[in-house]
Amino acid sequence: AATKQYKVLVSTNGKNVSHFSLTLVDSNNQSSETTWVTKSWTDMFYGLGKAAVDKFRGLFQKGGLLTTEITIYINVEKDLGDIVQVKIEKDNTPWFCKYVRVKSPSGKTFEFPCYGWLEKTEVVIREGSARLPQDDTNIFKKQRQEEHKFGKKKFRWTQSRKGFPLNLDAKLDQLPLDVQFDEDKTSEFNWNIVNVLLKGANDKLKSYFQSWDKIAHFEAILADWDIKKTLLVNVMEDWNTDYMFGYQFLNGCNPVMISKCVNLPESFPVTHEMVEGSLQRGFTLQEELEKGNIYIADYKILEGLKANKTRKNTQCYLSAPICLLYSNRLDQIVPIAIQLSQTPGERSLIFLPNDNEHDWMLAKMWVKSSDFIVHQLVTHLLKTHLISEVFEVAMYRQLSTVHPVYKLLIPHVRFTIAINARARENLISEDGVFSK
Repeated sequence: AATKQYKVLVSTNGKNVSHFSLTLVDSNNQSSETTWVTKSWTDMFYGLGKAAVDKFRGLFQKGGLLTTEITIYINVEKDLGDIVQVKIEKDNTPWFCKYVRVKSPSGKTFEFPCYGWLEKTEVVIREGSARLPQDDTNIFKKQRQEEHKFGKKKFRWTQSRKGFPLNLDAKLDQLPLDVQFDEDKTSEFNWNIVNVLLKGANDKLKSYFQSWDKIAHFEAILADWDIKKTLLVNVMEDWNTDYMFGYQFLNGCNPVMISKCVNLPESFPVTHEMVEGSLQRGFTLQEELEKGNIYIADYKILEGLKANKTRKNTQCYLSAPICLLYSNRLDQIVPIAIQLSQTPGERSLIFLPNDNEHDWMLAKMWVKSSDFIVHQLVTHLLKTHLISEVFEVAMYRQLSTVHPVYKLLIPHVRFTIAINARARENLISEDGVFSK
């Protein structure tokens, strides 16, 4: 009897791929005979002739993985129908599989996305359509259970510090292959570190020999940058204006601190007489509050924190300010009162726009300094990195690769665990950068 032929394309990084088998399984749990594949680098580059050499030209692509496509032909006596699984058997050496593509004798193509490291000696890859658990047949239910079991074994919970979100129980050099940096990301990350260290060393060296003696020297901060045709041009021109200060609360790197103020906190005793000159509509402060024109940025989270010493015998200082802002008739958000602590009194002045020019400027600088700290530690580190890791670990533990939520999440958590592991070891550890 005439045989029918399936064309199978395996896309891999090429490394460690030498000897493996493929078995196709259809929706009725009927399977092809197991086909063994043996490939070596000499086979791939020279044994297949000029066409193969042309095909593999430029294999080093962005992503750091050497992409190789291996084509296998599987003969069957009759068409299996819709292929729903591809079984792969291999040795103990892990290798990266991007996807498997199967073309049936009738010309229908089935996609089996993987984009992960094959670590087990027997691996089953499901057809790529998203499916919920309740839609699984018995054979798929068993496979989904195996995925959960393997995921919970590989992705275990721990808590690096009391009060921190849970994280993966693995040090940087113990991370599962699927969540490690690839070669390109590692090179980029290391190069960025070198640049930061060099820039920091240069700035520190400069600080020993020179310091600001006039506000105009602020422009020297960006002297080494080409800021033409960027928004930084506007920043350099308007950085000390109340308009730009308020603009950054909505359009800067940390637009989550500002909120509408309905009632002033007891710790911030601003009166109408203090801000009357800043209110443009002829209303009292209480009326502006009721009309929704008053906003507040409160950095209470920093209260009581002790600042580090950057150099021997040089103490740094940290404030926990409260800033009151006003939406004026031009729809600009501008500051109208600043207090640099959470405890009102004679030692905690409320600064106003009509105060001494330099006093008001420094009060705004203190607010922005506090905003930077909250952004880095809370908005960025905690709410972006550490919280995201909780969802990623839970995803690997609880969801099959064909679950719709898994498919939605997986592109957005790439490298999250790896970069967090680096942060825990080098940034926020007891002897990390933040402690120094």
